[in-house]
Amino acid sequence: MSTTTTTVTKPPVDAPSPVKRAPVDEGRIGLRANLRHIGALARRNALQIKQDPESMFDVVLMPIIFVLLFVYVFGGAISGKGNNDAYVNYVVPGLMAMMGMNIAMAVGTGINDDFKKGVMDRFRTMPIARSSVLIAKIVVEIGRMLIATAILLGMGFLLGLEIKGSILDLFGAIGLSMVFGASLMWIFILLGLALKTAQAVQGMAMIVLMPLQFGSSIFAPPTSMPGWLETFTDYNPLSNLADAARAMINGTPVGDSVWMTLGWAVVITAVTAPLAVSKFRKKT
Repeated sequence: MSTTTTTVTKPPVDAPSPVKRAPVDEGRIGLRANLRHIGALARRNALQIKQDPESMFDVVLMPIIFVLLFVYVFGGAISGKGNNDAYVNYVVPGLMAMMGMNIAMAVGTGINDDFKKGVMDRFRTMPIARSSVLIAKIVVEIGRMLIATAILLGMGFLLGLEIKGSILDLFGAIGLSMVFGASLMWIFILLGLALKTAQAVQGMAMIVLMPLQFGSSIFAPPTSMPGWLETFTDYNPLSNLADAARAMINGTPVGDSVWMTLGWAVVITAVTAPLAVSKFRKKT
């Protein structure tokens, strides 16, 4: 008589599931650690530029092309034929405002492209403050702005630009351009996070850029414009920046233009920076 043995197979014990890391609370990250994260990320962005030198073509070539184009195309029409020197002192400070806006546009397309490549998803899994990723991007772009501004001023000196104010006034104009340009970067970062493609970011940026640039005092005095456009120009933040930089470089009274520019920079940053950081956290 045979005995049948029944084997009872126990269900396999599931392996413990990995513990999911909770999102980092930025409030728990100290200032020192935050600055260290920003420095490391800024270094990473700078190394990217080193590996791709072609990404600096806009910074190097754009100031040269703009100065030559506007001085020799518009200079004679605005200041009179053969009087381009006077227009150089008018347009070069204005172009400092334009440089910041054009470089700020590249930040939005870069952020959008990084999300497409999955780079930003990796950053969001790291125990770092979310804002540090965006601030590091702005730090590197400010460096690019400084290079573009140096080339712009160098071209201006070759064409007859005169610094009639003090050297401190010149540095003040450069610093003011950097502050305002940094505030504009938050707008384009928000666009880069909100729109689906880099092409959409570029298209929306041009819609914003064109009226602000050409409806300002960058290229021509507002007194030559129709009344409605002159009113728009008076409230245009790019006009305030251009007028402030022009006054400091030419040694004339700055009036309220410096404070108006700083006010615009604070308002733009206060509104768009929190929105950009929030969008960065939630973007899928």
